[in-house]
Amino acid sequence: MPNSAAVDDYLKTIYHHTEWQSARITPSQLAGVLGLAPSTVTEMVQKLAAQDLVAHRPYGPISLTPAGEKRAAAIIRRHRLIETWLVREFGYAWDEVHDEAEVLEHTISDRLLDGIDARLGSPRFDPHGDAIPDAEGHVHREPFILLADAPAGHTGRVLRVSDRDPALLRACEEAGLDVGVEVTVTPSGVHVSGADAALSADVRDAVWLTAPA
Repeated sequence: MPNSAAVDDYLKTIYHHTEWQSARITPSQLAGVLGLAPSTVTEMVQKLAAQDLVAHRPYGPISLTPAGEKRAAAIIRRHRLIETWLVREFGYAWDEVHDEAEVLEHTISDRLLDGIDARLGSPRFDPHGDAIPDAEGHVHREPFILLADAPAGHTGRVLRVSDRDPALLRACEEAGLDVGVEVTVTPSGVHVSGADAALSADVRDAVWLTAPA
């Protein structure tokens, strides 16, 4: 039987993959994100399928079953509430919280988590703009568009900034791309806070805006 933390890491990764786009994750993509050998991932996916946590055909993409999605949403709720708590209560920067939350999400009790949620006023989004599932696993997201796909002239609020790379978060912060800020897309980047900011392709691939009406 795989250990609980390992199962949670797989389910979280599968859940994350389709939060901001619709294509399901493949075994090779899953192996790449987790930094594991494809054979190791294949073996684990088979175990998860046997537990009715994922649906998967050989060589095909992987999706969560209802049971898998419920469990993934629960651990993601823990992670994102902890990140929000660290930023609001302890002064962490948004590029510093991910690794701390990775450790704490497996150790804090449900009672403490409920206390954190109440203390924070049951927030719906974490510091990066990712939705925090409620206790039933439900989330709310506005229609969105990836900055890289948005046409020049589109104006929208920053909904989410990917937390996969602390250096990218710092680059977004330097450019003024905080969650909630309104920007207008330009051919080379964005117009934000009265100034034009040129953005690298990596940054444009890490920011989501409200979609055109």
